[in-house]
Amino acid sequence: MSTQPPSVRFLLAHPAHFFACGCGSGLAPKAPGTFGTLFAWASFILMRPWFGDAQFLFLIVSAYLGGIWFINVAGKALGDPDHGSIVWDEIVPFWLVLLMAPPGWLWQLAAFILFRFFDITKPQPARYFDEHVKNGFGVMADDLVAAGYTLLSLALLKTALS
Repeated sequence: MSTQPPSVRFLLAHPAHFFACGCGSGLAPKAPGTFGTLFAWASFILMRPWFGDAQFLFLIVSAYLGGIWFINVAGKALGDPDHGSIVWDEIVPFWLVLLMAPPGWLWQLAAFILFRFFDITKPQPARYFDEHVKNGFGVMADDLVAAGYTLLSLALLKTALS
């Protein structure tokens, strides 16, 4: 995975680049995945009041499917299907986590920490997608798996605390 972020010119050259790079959050020189997840958290807080649950879920599904294309286009342009600056795959699954997480900022913080942990460690089948499916589908799928592990962990934590 490349670590050199592309230029702002690249970001603005094509709408797919803009979204794949997380509206600019993926241009962070260090830890772009973390910055993408922070962008997801901030944008969720801003967008959530404007959507009902079903509407927000529809937005997530649409953004996920669009993300497969965004990442394919940007990955080809960057010469790396999972370039470090591509963070749309962190954003959309983390929106799903936040939508389904228990309410409150402490639960959101726990979700952030768990999601980053699972995104970085890539437990199976996330590792399979990361290593063997080198396209937009694979890039999005490994983070969807991380979201699943995050939601399972939050549910277990909530049950343990009840």
